[in-house]
Amino acid sequence: MTDTAYLDPRTGRTYPLDTPRWCGDDQAPLLLTPLPGITRAAIRGEDRSLWRYAAALPFIPDDPISMGEGCTPLVPRVIAGASALVKCEWFAPTGSFKDRGASVMLSLLRAQGVAAVLEDSSGNGGAAVSAYAAAGGMAATIFVPASTSPAKTVQSRAAGATIRLIPGSRQDCADAALAEAASIFYASHNWHPFFLHGTKTLAYELWEDLGFTAPDNVIVPCGAGSNVLGCGIGFDELLRAGEITRLPRIFAAQPANCAPIAREFLGQPAVPAQPTIAEGTAIAQPLRSAECRDVLTRSGGGAVMLSEEEIAAATLDLARTGIYVEPTCAQAAAAFARLLEAGTIRADETTVVVLTGTGLKSTPRIAELLGVSI
Repeated sequence: MTDTAYLDPRTGRTYPLDTPRWCGDDQAPLLLTPLPGITRAAIRGEDRSLWRYAAALPFIPDDPISMGEGCTPLVPRVIAGASALVKCEWFAPTGSFKDRGASVMLSLLRAQGVAAVLEDSSGNGGAAVSAYAAAGGMAATIFVPASTSPAKTVQSRAAGATIRLIPGSRQDCADAALAEAASIFYASHNWHPFFLHGTKTLAYELWEDLGFTAPDNVIVPCGAGSNVLGCGIGFDELLRAGEITRLPRIFAAQPANCAPIAREFLGQPAVPAQPTIAEGTAIAQPLRSAECRDVLTRSGGGAVMLSEEEIAAATLDLARTGIYVEPTCAQAAAAFARLLEAGTIRADETTVVVLTGTGLKSTPRIAELLGVSI
C-alpha cells in the first residue's frame, strides 16, 4: 500500500488505510488523501476493464473482482440540435455505472480481509454490491425499505444476497444499516471512499477515449453525488500528474422534485422532497453535499434542476435515437439541452453526457410514459 490514508475532509483528521473502516471515529464520511494520479504510460492496455487504471488506485489487490466493468462506449448523438458524446455506462455487467465502485470497493475490502458486507439500497447500488460480492465469494446483506417493489430486489436476490425488509422510510432503512454496521462491515456505495475511487475511473476513461485530453464539459445525473465526486477526484489526479492542463466543467443534473445539492449550489431555499420519475437520484439528505458543491465550483461547472416533464421527454427522445436508459440518467441529456439554451455550454464544445443505467430496469416507468399497460 502507498502512504495514502483515510481522510475526514471536514477536520483534516486521517486514519491508516490498512485497517478497514467506512467512517471516522465520530461517524463522519471519509475520503482518501490525494493520490498523485498516473500518466498514460501506466495504463495496462491488455486489460479490457477499469483495472487498466489500477496504478491510480490506493493499492492493487492480487486478485481483483472484475467482470469487465468499464471500457464503456462513447457515442456521438445530436441532443437539442447540438452534438454531444454520450457515455454508455449501462453497458456495465449489472446495468449501471455503480459496477465501477462495487468492483474497486469490494476488491480492496476483500484484500483487507473483509468477507461479509452490508449495503442499504433497493436499486442499482444494491444490485452491484450483490453481484460483485457473489463474484468474489463474499456474503452480502442488503437492507431495503419494506415498501420496495419485490421486482426491484430480484437482481440482488438472484445473486444470492440476503434481503432484509426494513419498515418505514428510506431514511429508516439507512438508520437500520448504520445500527447493524457494528456486526457486518458496512460497504455502502454512499459511505465508502473506495467506491469513489472506482467511480473516478470514469474520468480516466474519458481522458483516454478523447485521445488523452479532457472534455470541455461533463454532465452527470446526481443523487448522492458519487459520479460528481468520482469525476472530481479523477480529473484532479490527471491534472496533478500533468496529463491535462485544466479541469472539465462538471455539471450535476437533479430532478427539481428532489434537488438538495442543486438548490444549495444555486442559492435556492430547501423544499421538502417530492416523488420523481428520476428515482435513482432521489436522495433527500446526501452525505457529501459540501464536497459535491466544491467540485462543481472548482471546475467552473454548475447544477441544473429538471422538471418531471423535461426528464420524461428526454427519456423518450433518447430512446428514439436508440439509447434506452432510465429516466434517472436521461435527465443529464435534459440538462444538456437546458445549458445550451442558457448559453452556458456552446454547441462547438466537447460535452460528455453520462448515462448511468439501462432502461430495462425502468420498464414499468417507461411503459407509463408510452401509455402501455404491462
